[in-house]
Amino acid sequence: MYMSPSVSKRLLLVPILAVVAIQLLFVCAASSVNMTNTYLHHKCFVSQGKYKPGSQYEKNLKRIRNEISPESFKRGYNSTHLGAGPDFIIMFLQCRGDTHGPKCRSCYANAQPEFFKRCPRYKGGIIWYDQCSLYFSTIDSIGMIDYDNNFCMSNKKKVDDYLYNHLKPRYFIDDLIQNTTREANPKAPYYTVEEKKVANVTIYGMAECSFDMSQRNCRKCLERNNFYFRRCFHNKIGARVLGKSCSFRYELYPFISPEAGPKYLKS
Repeated sequence: MYMSPSVSKRLLLVPILAVVAIQLLFVCAASSVNMTNTYLHHKCFVSQGKYKPGSQYEKNLKRIRNEISPESFKRGYNSTHLGAGPDFIIMFLQCRGDTHGPKCRSCYANAQPEFFKRCPRYKGGIIWYDQCSLYFSTIDSIGMIDYDNNFCMSNKKKVDDYLYNHLKPRYFIDDLIQNTTREANPKAPYYTVEEKKVANVTIYGMAECSFDMSQRNCRKCLERNNFYFRRCFHNKIGARVLGKSCSFRYELYPFISPEAGPKYLKS
């Protein structure tokens, strides 16, 4: 069957224009979404047990919750531990790469009571918000990759195979991971924001690791999660994988300010 060039071009433009329309809708909502600090997920560490009211563990817990320094919010992360033996507790606060100062403090202020509401009297657990994660544990795992506490959230809307193969989000994430860990960074957590324009569509991404991850462990964590959760973001117009040790995200709308991150790459 013969098809004129003009008709074939119009047919090819239809799926692209559809995604552009979706993208514009997301952009309109992006500013309001980015201003909020949405609860995402939590996990209580049942195996670590519960503490009793008035116990030394509860006293240690209250102390480290209240003694977090202003400098921690300024740099966007904190690690505090207290006690010994059955009363040992460690707390990690990790704010997103573009969330520092008042935003980090606000996220911590929201995450803390919500964690104890969802995990009442549990000695350990983790809660994720859009702009931070808060972690409590009886086990000192600083510097080690956490393979147990990871999850994926994907956009309900899908793109067809043509557009998905055209955008290649999996390869975009591969490049993002490589760029995040390409250079040693002893002063701050590994963090990169990137955007790439393909035809009339722009894909935006972010990858980061927790402050205690080395260059090698950061890359290892991101690569593992990229492979492990690949089915979660297949054919999706946006998705994020979050964990204690590393996270990444891609969308078809800008969700982080270019001025916010130390590494912002365009292609």
